[in-house]
Amino acid sequence: MARRGIRGTSLTRHRRSYQPPEPHPSGARAPKLPGELVPGHVAIVMDGNGRWAKERGLPRTEGHKVGEAVVLDVVKGCLELGVKNLSVYAFSTENWKRSPDEVRFLMNFNRDVIHRRRSELDAMGVRIRWAGRMPKLWKSVVQELQVAEEQTTDNDAMTLYMCVNYGGRAEIADAAAGIARDVAAGRLDPKKVSERTFAKYLYHPDMPDVDLFIRPSGERRTSNYLIWQSVYAEMVFQDILWPDFDRRDLWRACVEYASRDRRFGGAIPNDTGNGFDTGFDTGFDTGSDTGSDTGNEAHSR
Repeated sequence: MARRGIRGTSLTRHRRSYQPPEPHPSGARAPKLPGELVPGHVAIVMDGNGRWAKERGLPRTEGHKVGEAVVLDVVKGCLELGVKNLSVYAFSTENWKRSPDEVRFLMNFNRDVIHRRRSELDAMGVRIRWAGRMPKLWKSVVQELQVAEEQTTDNDAMTLYMCVNYGGRAEIADAAAGIARDVAAGRLDPKKVSERTFAKYLYHPDMPDVDLFIRPSGERRTSNYLIWQSVYAEMVFQDILWPDFDRRDLWRACVEYASRDRRFGGAIPNDTGNGFDTGFDTGFDTGSDTGSDTGNEAHSR
């Protein structure tokens, strides 16, 4: 059974003002990018928690704990820059292969993080949505996700997609199964199934395509994450472990994204324009020490 989001009506709330995100402790500010060069949807694989802990002689779970604050900081960075959609890979369908102790910790941890942070995210105008499969997922985790979705349903500052028990292939398989059921029931003509039709059967049909796909930790693969939505995403790989990541690394990736020429299969290069200021207001250097890899030579951080 696939997770498609909460259905039904909710109480309509009056439009309210949102709490602005706290600035980064360093004083760094978001780069000045034209609105059309700000990615509308950023997807992040939060990788490197275990290695971060191992380097310090700590249990793997300690890396996950530190990573909680990183998620919140990145959300604040999105709000400052104007990114409207952020997806984070919290628990994959493959993560069930980990040790029972780590799986148990991650289930408890995801449940508690959502409970701890939802009011703070709500205050900043963040809408929380869950994408993933319901089977196997702990009921207590499902309940916290549903409460968070309901509490934040009217927020429009940005949307945070929590991908919990999610897999890209699983989402596509679930969509295909939904189409097959409707064809068998006579509700859908198989000759009329198109890409647009297929997209309507995904977990969140209104989720925008991913513009910028970020993976820290030095790994260079997508790991079955949002594969339908990321077909034309710009990939940025960074040599930094997730617990060391913060909004400045997000901004560096967004600056790199703004410099890319996105052709979407076309043969004529688009004019990306080079007249925008890619520097941080504090003079923060966004140059060659970013630790990002565009697919050629990787820079060291």
